[in-house]
Formats: sequence, C-alpha cells, structure tokens
Amino acid sequence: MDNFIGQGKVKENLLIAIAAAKKRGEALDHILLYGPPGLGKTTLAHIIAVELGVQIRVTSGPAIERTGDLAAILTNLKKQDVLFIDEIHRLGRAVEEILYPAMEDYALDIVIGKGPGARSLRLNLPPFTLVGATTRYALLSPPLRDRFGGVYHLDFYDEESVRTIVKRSAQILQIKVEPEAIEEIARRARGTPRVANRLLKRVRDYAQVKAKGIGTKEVALEALAKLEVDPIGLDELDRKVLYTIIEKFGGGPVGLETIAASISEDSDTIMDVYEPYLLQLGFLERTPRGRMATPLAYKHLGIPYNRDKTAQSGLWNST
Repeated sequence: MDNFIGQGKVKENLLIAIAAAKKRGEALDHILLYGPPGLGKTTLAHIIAVELGVQIRVTSGPAIERTGDLAAILTNLKKQDVLFIDEIHRLGRAVEEILYPAMEDYALDIVIGKGPGARSLRLNLPPFTLVGATTRYALLSPPLRDRFGGVYHLDFYDEESVRTIVKRSAQILQIKVEPEAIEEIARRARGTPRVANRLLKRVRDYAQVKAKGIGTKEVALEALAKLEVDPIGLDELDRKVLYTIIEKFGGGPVGLETIAASISEDSDTIMDVYEPYLLQLGFLERTPRGRMATPLAYKHLGIPYNRDKTAQSGLWNST
C-alpha cells in the first residue's frame, strides 16, 4: 500500500480495516470501489490481497453469464481469499441473487432438479472478501450495495501525484525522460494514472524514433501534439463533444444519446470516460433537460460566447 500513490483517505481507511481483520483473524469486510476508469481500482484490489497475505481471484461482471459460473468461482475460493469482480454493475439479476447469501452468510444456495421434485441445497463457503469495482455506482441495485461493508470513492489525482506516478513508471520501464517532459505529461494526464502511463509510453516511442531515445520537453510537446492532446489534457473526442454541443445545438441543453449519435460514439463511453473530466474542468453542465457547454468551454475553444443571444434562442437555461 505504501507504493500506491494518491487516494490518501481511501488508503488510510483500507489499512485500518485490513489491520483490524488480521488482528481478529477474520476475512475482511466486502469492499466496493467506485469512480471514473483508470484511477487504480483493480490495482487496489490486488494490493488488498497482498496486504492480507491471501490469493486473489479476478473476474468481471460481463464474464459471469450464468449462475453456475459464479458457483464454480465461489466453491474454489479458499479461506479469506479475495474475489475481485470488475464492472460489478453489469452482473445479471439471477447471478446477483446467488451472490447475496454468499456475501452475507458465506453460503451458496443451489436448486437441484426441476418441477415438483426440485429441492434447495445450501453449501457452506469459506469466509472470503468480495472486492467490487464499478464506474457506475448508481446502477448497482440497493440490495447489493448494502452488502458491502466498505464503500470507497476514488477521485481524480492532483498534478503532483500524477507527476510522481509518471516518474516512477519511467524508472520501472527504464525510460530516459527529463523532469520538464514529466511535467508536460502530468499536466495533460487528466488526473488519471492510466492516461499518464499511456502518454508516457507514446512519448517514449516518439523519442526512440525521433530523438535518440531521450524524452526532452520539446520531444514531449511534439509527441503530445501528434496525439492531439492539448495543454489541459483534452483530446480529439473531448473537443468533438464540446464542438457538437456548441455548434450543432447552440450550447445545449442536448441529450446524451443525441450527442453520441452526432459523433458516432457510444453513450456509455461518453458518460464514463469523457464527461467526468469535462465536468471537473467546469466545461460541461448537466441539467434536467440535457448537457450544456459552459462559458469556460467557449473560452477554451476560442469561440465567442454571447449569453443574451443564446438565451433569446431558448437554448440557455439562465437558472
């Protein structure tokens, strides 16, 4: 856990819970991690298993299609093992029903036979810890949410933390990169370690081909320009979303599905990957009538903003 950078409050609470569980000799309470993609939910799940000194079994919600799939996974767990389910909000309803007694009573209820001769059989399971990860907390059913003993939200990282992550990744990957280049990468990483590591690797590639393998500030700027990542981390699709709202729909409000259809992109991708950062920057506003571009978005894109003209057109909700 000491090597996990950022998310101080989450780490502190997890370490206390882990230490208490180890002192009691019990399995750790079930943990739910939620937040935008790329912030370290999967990494934290593996760290929890390491801190507990147990094995971890990894799967995802879409991969568990039938109740028998989940039953096979649960019956193969050992005492106090960690079961990590990514995208847990995508579990099927029938599969979720099997999970309830497993989480609460460490028991698996299965039905043998069909019709009048069918009977229920309860199998005892070893105490285990379920770690669930989701980008869509609201899509989890209340009964499932209530069965998690610890619910932790992972937020975007500050620039200093991202800088430390990039520096550490460069050392691990043995990439020669100057501090000024690290600054540029961290500034454009959208507060997301996954994005920071991706940009670092692309700067490495560019440096190896164009600059004898050394990532200077100039090389980083050239590489990031090729990727169309601007100084605050917006990429081509971010700008396309904003331009669509402003130029096609007068600044909004406009529905998410309409935006997605206009730019030929999946609405879930826009909601999970792009919207959180645009909302954090204050470039996008969610209203009951749809999404709206804010004056800050106009300013960043260099588009004149006329509030009165937009209000007269009935597209701006002044409240």
